[in-house]
Amino acid sequence: MDKTLPLAGRTVAVTRAETQLGAARQLFEQAGASVIDLPALVIGPPDLWGPLDDALAELDQFHWILFSSANGVDAVEQRLVRRGSSLAGRPRGVRLAAVGRKTAEALEALGAPADFVPPAFVADSLIEHFPVSGWGQRLLLPRVQSGGRTVLAEAFAAAGARVVEVAAYETRCPDGLPSGALQALERRGLDAITFSSGKTVDHTARLLAGSFGETWLERLEGVQVVSIGPQTSRRCRERLGRVDEEAGPHDLEGLVEACSRALRARP
Repeated sequence: MDKTLPLAGRTVAVTRAETQLGAARQLFEQAGASVIDLPALVIGPPDLWGPLDDALAELDQFHWILFSSANGVDAVEQRLVRRGSSLAGRPRGVRLAAVGRKTAEALEALGAPADFVPPAFVADSLIEHFPVSGWGQRLLLPRVQSGGRTVLAEAFAAAGARVVEVAAYETRCPDGLPSGALQALERRGLDAITFSSGKTVDHTARLLAGSFGETWLERLEGVQVVSIGPQTSRRCRERLGRVDEEAGPHDLEGLVEACSRALRARP
């Protein structure tokens, strides 16, 4: 095996949001893989903008904004711009925390670099390594409308912080599988399938069931199931019955390496 192309000759299905497949495809192709795009999320606005807009109207009363995804960064920036402001131009006393490299990069691109990024790219690490005591802090937590974890809000509230948790965006299931993904699944041409969130697992299961009926899980027999992190792995076990490898670090680069490990022992 070519160590510079650890996925050479392999076909990998990548499940991500429609707008985020390009970056993932590039990394997997650089590792030698043939990539099958399997969009499992459609990112859009929440049902109501009111709660986020109300929080942003009193942004100067917060000590921190906690971002757990680049989608949250994008949504908050868009709503601030509508108000004639921006994250870079936020009140001076408001600090930014970001879970994950991509979230931090999204802030950096806006000229609003994160004041704190935890060493591990998961929410639990943010709680463990947060640079100040939560007591008395007022925290804004923009998040996905449904299906996200509430662990950040619960943990900081237990530590004495006042947490305002608001929907900044929603991720919905696409209408169906694209033809390339259908063909690869029909001919059982996949070596691995990667998941980047619990929702990508749920939606992929729904899409497969819609295309293949009650026997949809059989389409993944012999396909290595690779997860980006512990919560996604948990959902893989719940919906798919297994996870073969988990990324570490919990980002796209880690996902590529985890996929390589999962397939290394397979001829």
